[in-house]
Amino acid sequence: MERFLKRKLPQPANVNLDELAYDPADRKRITEYPGLKLQEEIRRRYLVRGPHRPQPGFKYPQTIIAKKPRRFNPEWFEQYDWLEYSEKVDKAFCLYCYLFRDCIEGQAGNDAFVTKGFSGWNNKKRLDTHVGGIGSYHNEAVKRCNNLLNPNQSIEFALKKQQDIAKEEYFIRLSTSINVVRYLLHQGLAFRGHDESEESDNKGNFLELVKLLAEQNEKIKRVVLKNAPDNHQMVAPCIQKDIANCFSEIIVSSIIEEIGGDVFCLLVDESADVSDKEQMAVVLRYVDKHGVLKERLIGVVHVTETTASCLKSNIDALFSKYKLSWKQVRGQGYDGASNMRGEFNGLRALIMRENGSAYYVHCFAHQLQLVIVAVAKKNDDISDFFDMISLLLNVAGASCKRKDMIRQSQQERVEKAIGSGQISTGTGLNQEQSLQRPGDTRWCSHYKTLKSLNSLFPSVVEVLEYVEKDGPNDKKKRQARGLLDYLKDFDFVFHLHLMLMILGHANSLSLCLQRKDQDILEAMSEVKLTKQKFQQIRDDGWECLLERIYSFCEGHGIPKLEMEEQYIDRHKPRSKTNRTNYQHYRWDCLNSVLDLLLIEFNDRFGETNSNLLTYMAALSPKNCFGDFKVESLMELAKLYPDDFSSDELKDLAHDLPIYIDNIQADERFSNLNTITELAKEMVDKNKHLAFPLVYRLLKLVLVLPVATASVERCFSAMKFVKTILRNRIGNTFMNDCIVCFVEPAYLATISDNVVIDRFQKMENRNRKMLL
Repeated sequence: MERFLKRKLPQPANVNLDELAYDPADRKRITEYPGLKLQEEIRRRYLVRGPHRPQPGFKYPQTIIAKKPRRFNPEWFEQYDWLEYSEKVDKAFCLYCYLFRDCIEGQAGNDAFVTKGFSGWNNKKRLDTHVGGIGSYHNEAVKRCNNLLNPNQSIEFALKKQQDIAKEEYFIRLSTSINVVRYLLHQGLAFRGHDESEESDNKGNFLELVKLLAEQNEKIKRVVLKNAPDNHQMVAPCIQKDIANCFSEIIVSSIIEEIGGDVFCLLVDESADVSDKEQMAVVLRYVDKHGVLKERLIGVVHVTETTASCLKSNIDALFSKYKLSWKQVRGQGYDGASNMRGEFNGLRALIMRENGSAYYVHCFAHQLQLVIVAVAKKNDDISDFFDMISLLLNVAGASCKRKDMIRQSQQERVEKAIGSGQISTGTGLNQEQSLQRPGDTRWCSHYKTLKSLNSLFPSVVEVLEYVEKDGPNDKKKRQARGLLDYLKDFDFVFHLHLMLMILGHANSLSLCLQRKDQDILEAMSEVKLTKQKFQQIRDDGWECLLERIYSFCEGHGIPKLEMEEQYIDRHKPRSKTNRTNYQHYRWDCLNSVLDLLLIEFNDRFGETNSNLLTYMAALSPKNCFGDFKVESLMELAKLYPDDFSSDELKDLAHDLPIYIDNIQADERFSNLNTITELAKEMVDKNKHLAFPLVYRLLKLVLVLPVATASVERCFSAMKFVKTILRNRIGNTFMNDCIVCFVEPAYLATISDNVVIDRFQKMENRNRKMLL
């Protein structure tokens, strides 16, 4: 059949079907007629007409066979419905086999009943031999004749049905691959395996998941892997990458569609991956049509160098790809690197030349880190404290054995405390703990280290005592002995609780600043509240801090110091200090550290006093819009000449008094605290339509960046996606994986049909199934 369909036939010509030869001896081969449709119609005409047979009363001629006269027996017509007779040549033929002699594979097409005719009248068994058994050439021709007489079984219908089946199988294979890719992208898992050969026991996540789906679904099993054509299995690595790219591009297109030509802020940072390739992450901060503030990743781009010009050119290429304009940018957010925030040649300056309204705001979370770093470096006591903590981690946590000793000791103490009723049980309580080593650039991780040390203190002391006694060498023993002396000193306990208090408040502020929906007014407010909290601790927090310190000393057998006694410097115990313990720890330690902290806060967050951010405070809905000032908002609008023309400024001045009267009279707006809540509420209550210029000004404030935490999260995802075992992953494929991994909410909403449509339209390869 396939060979027949592939034959090259002449172009259709006019054929009179009423003049078809009736006598079998005069007929042409069906395939000599041009066109499949014409051949099908000729076969149907012959079948409707039936086998050619002489009229009743016809005298069949005799022929001498084996010295006896023989002739055709007309009774055979009753036994064989396919049999026909040619008066012209006195021979018998098979109508069914004649009609399909060129369509069925095999040698029976050369049978006498099909070619020259049968005339062995003395051998009736030859007729039964021609019919044959199940699956014979003749019976296959009979089936085709029956199908041809059935209107639903024409060749055209059969071909269409065959195409529909092929399409359905293609859809199943492609949908299976799409679902597997979706899962792997969502989980950030590797696709390929080390050995994907047939003999391999583990062919990698992708192929193993396809195999698993096939085992769970018989419909899938029939058409995938070994049951699929070798060149059309839809599991090749290039197919996997194309599907991943479809998901990524659909996600980014959805983000660009959400922006819809509106303004946005640009958040950029760069970091090296596991292959020591410099990667740049680009995140857009914008307000969607529902008034919701969002920060979304649109790409991770490999850059050959980290100069401002190189970063700018790569951002230009990304903007060009997604049809974004620099005229839409209303804010920039970076860390403090000179190539980013440089006022003359940094990325900040290059973008400001493109758009003067793209105001730069230094990452608040990064500034907070710099505050803590400055305190740790400039205060000698704090610097010495963290040096000792670093040494403690190296000694107590230097081996798996010592870490296990800490865990085991803590577990025994917890079990004992539970048994005596000192602590309660419940979900998430009393989890296994260990000393956490802090990160080099994340000072909030030092807070977790100090917290674990505070709770594991008895266990840490036990380990140090073990090292002092049975340490691997004299150096470790001396270090353990010195650490034990330090940990059992009041000075250590004081600085431990002092830094726990400071880093605890800093950690809360850092987590607040890193929220994706955090607006700049709320961030400024949180910074102000934190500064006030530190000032309050400086003025009135001494007694509370001292109480916690004494409680810790009593619980762990550490001698307490009387605050009115003479202070003894542990580094110079024989020298007189002429200061009491109270004076030293209250004024020289607590107040000195907090004064330095407040100074750094004022210096690092000094730009929060700029005119731009000062004017923004007038939009705050706190205290029933208590800070609302028309003059401040008008000055703010003048800072955005591309967004407010001179006529629109006049309209805004007219709308602002009406807006504040309308909003304050509406009880639904009375309990709002942030401009993020205000924007969403305005859209929900259609106030953005009544006051479009006010809402435009509100969006301009919302898109100003607070922190680059979203970009940092992208680099965390990059470490998860591109590991040491996947260090050869291509830049494009890595970008697709990271975008999908960072934006799982978008990934979950993409239907298979959308991916299939985009997959079919890809230009980099010819698809075998054009749907």
